[in-house]
Amino acid sequence: MGSAPASDPVYVADTVTTTVKILVVGHFAVGKTTFVGTLSEIRPLRTEETMTQAGELVDDLTGTPDKTTTTVAMDFGRLTLSESLVLYLFGAPEQKRFTQLWRDMLQGALGALVLTDTRRLDQSFDVMDLLEEHGMPYAVAVNQFDGAPVHPETEIREALDLLPETPLITCDAREAASSSRALISLVEYLRTRTPQEHG
Repeated sequence: MGSAPASDPVYVADTVTTTVKILVVGHFAVGKTTFVGTLSEIRPLRTEETMTQAGELVDDLTGTPDKTTTTVAMDFGRLTLSESLVLYLFGAPEQKRFTQLWRDMLQGALGALVLTDTRRLDQSFDVMDLLEEHGMPYAVAVNQFDGAPVHPETEIREALDLLPETPLITCDAREAASSSRALISLVEYLRTRTPQEHG
């Protein structure tokens, strides 16, 4: 199969020698689809469906009155960091009914970025517990929603019971520069870890 010209954004350049799988995770309606879409250099793959009345029984819409769709499989995007390095971004649905999909997506991932919302910090625990259960290193990014309360970093760390070394950053998933900083914080953290620490 012939390779496409490097200028074609759909294809990975011939110079790429390393690809890294990163998960973008978090509780329901925290901005995972937006985050992946903001950073992806290709048209992101999205598996969103319109929410139904039946879904109200399992999806907590508290604090998200305008939410009309939900991810039913995953989001996928790609970001080229250099001539030789490409990141593949996989956004995973949070709902417990997708736990098996989660376990499959964890395979081969180098780390995860956990998005959270200060209005619903407690909903992040199930996500972080699953990552810790599988030995998956992660950083936490507080997605800054309009009107959401702002808390000092120390208070957020305490509320989420984060280890001192776990990166915590704020971001706006709608903005590329802000989202990039959050992703960089994760990548830098992963680079500090020894192979023995990972998995």
